[in-house]
Amino acid sequence: MIIDKFKSEIAKLTAKAYVNLYKSEEMAGKNLPHLDFEQIYAMLEIPKNPEMGQFALPLFGLAKPAGLNPAKLNDALIKAQGDELKKRNITYLSFSAAGGFNNTRIKSGHLAKYVLSEILEKQGKYGSSDYGQGKNIVIDYSSPNIAKPFGIGHLRSTAIGHSLYRVYEKLGYTPIGINHLGDWGTQFGKLIVAFRRWGNEAELRENPIQKLYALYVKFHQEEKRDPILSEHAREAFVDLEEGEQEAATLWAKFKEYSLEAFEKTYKLLGVKFDFMTGESFYNDKMEAAIERLKEAGLTEISQEALVVNLDKFNLPPCLLKKADGATLYATRDIAGILYRWETFEFEKALYVVGSAQRDHFRQVFEVIAMLDKAAKIAEDKHIRPRLKHVEFGWIKFKDQMMSTREGNIILLEEVLDKAIALAREKIMEKNPELKDMEKTARQIGVGAVIYADLSTRKEKDVNFDWDEVLNFEGESGPYLQYTHARLSSLLRNYGQNLPTDADYSLLDNPEEAIVIDLLYRFPQIIWSVSESNEPYLISSYLLELSSAFNKVYQRKDAQGRIDKIISDDADLTKARIALVAGVKMVIKEGLYLLGMEAPEEM
Repeated sequence: MIIDKFKSEIAKLTAKAYVNLYKSEEMAGKNLPHLDFEQIYAMLEIPKNPEMGQFALPLFGLAKPAGLNPAKLNDALIKAQGDELKKRNITYLSFSAAGGFNNTRIKSGHLAKYVLSEILEKQGKYGSSDYGQGKNIVIDYSSPNIAKPFGIGHLRSTAIGHSLYRVYEKLGYTPIGINHLGDWGTQFGKLIVAFRRWGNEAELRENPIQKLYALYVKFHQEEKRDPILSEHAREAFVDLEEGEQEAATLWAKFKEYSLEAFEKTYKLLGVKFDFMTGESFYNDKMEAAIERLKEAGLTEISQEALVVNLDKFNLPPCLLKKADGATLYATRDIAGILYRWETFEFEKALYVVGSAQRDHFRQVFEVIAMLDKAAKIAEDKHIRPRLKHVEFGWIKFKDQMMSTREGNIILLEEVLDKAIALAREKIMEKNPELKDMEKTARQIGVGAVIYADLSTRKEKDVNFDWDEVLNFEGESGPYLQYTHARLSSLLRNYGQNLPTDADYSLLDNPEEAIVIDLLYRFPQIIWSVSESNEPYLISSYLLELSSAFNKVYQRKDAQGRIDKIISDDADLTKARIALVAGVKMVIKEGLYLLGMEAPEEM
């Protein structure tokens, strides 16, 4: 739990008031539940309507067992809270009733001074924490298959994982990003067979990924007419597992070409990994993992295959080895978990993988839970509670599933190139004299694609639509970047150092109060992302903040004139410039946490 300064103070004051109320004659004989500080802190929520204040305490669950009307209980609690405010001489907090909700408002000038002082002092560190210091978070994400193009379908895992990496790092953890490449399995037996039959070295060198992908698609087309190809592929993969020289040489060549191509895409996205250890990395670790499972008495033979029976979990058996001795995804994932635990002793291990693999991870995680139990070790050393499948929905194209086998995928590189080209056109149209045009076009184009993905809750399917992804108007990544650029322009026009002596009580109009309230919530948004592994919370928050600031920017005075940020009123200008700087810093940091850049000019 992260203790918020004001939330903590409100919870302590309310806990004291509640105890006094609990002991009062008015509540004598009532079955009023007991509450302490931590319970009240956990119950405090953010009102849906900002006009209700910063926090709300729902009283319905307390009133019902006591046979009380929630509104009447609220009135009594507010009186007790008022008494506590007077005792402590606190003037910046006020409580109000809205039916069964006990609302708290922080005086706008007081909140503005606290929040803006924090942001201007900490700048990019605002919202950071040392909560996770000394703890490792393993994040398995992206994980494309070698010998295949980097499709748009892999963007979700890449973008979500990269964002979570940055969020956990901001909270003080040591994130460990692992790209678990799909570089092993029967599919490589298929590719080896296809290359032997229809490929040649000269064509492969010319355009390796496209040629390998074409061979993969051709194999699946031919396989429908000639089922014996499937048997040849299985045999080729067994050769590969046994280290047969020609198969191993071909596989190594396929991997080398793929990594070169992937690196170009990752560089464009600004994504880096701590380890690029694919499935093959665990080849020499699987037998030891299997032996641990055997020694724990968890394995059995079923139809000549080695399995772990999961009937008691209503799951199919976890297949470790086929009858021909070939290993599977599950074998390598179990070996991977054990290796990562022994190497990193992680606080959490996140697997950012699509929801289609839900049952696979349920099987693997249950096997690890059984191994924990069999080991008879302390619960704080159990691996299973630390494992989390961060699942996400499909990316579809025109409501159809994309498939590498069928050859109907959209290449991520193509999407990024189109987005950058469109950004360049927009700049040429609106600001042809812009310096560093190519850099800005890249920032906007790549940002548009990343934001289009992270602006949807991860569990939802995304129907890929060129017009929506490349829409630079409205609720989009470029809109956020443009807001940041506008803020930067205001600060350049101000032309002075940021004020350290601003009178924040002057930020007293409703539009400014909403912006200040949103700035105050930024650290809690970051914490919420770590609890839910949902970067969408940041993208949604940034839209709300940008929209709220643009209302400040466009606000009109009583005479119908734009109420300018920079005016002849020096004191008011100082306060508003501090607000501008605060919003700019938070938007820039929020964009960074999403994996996006924040141009100074657009």
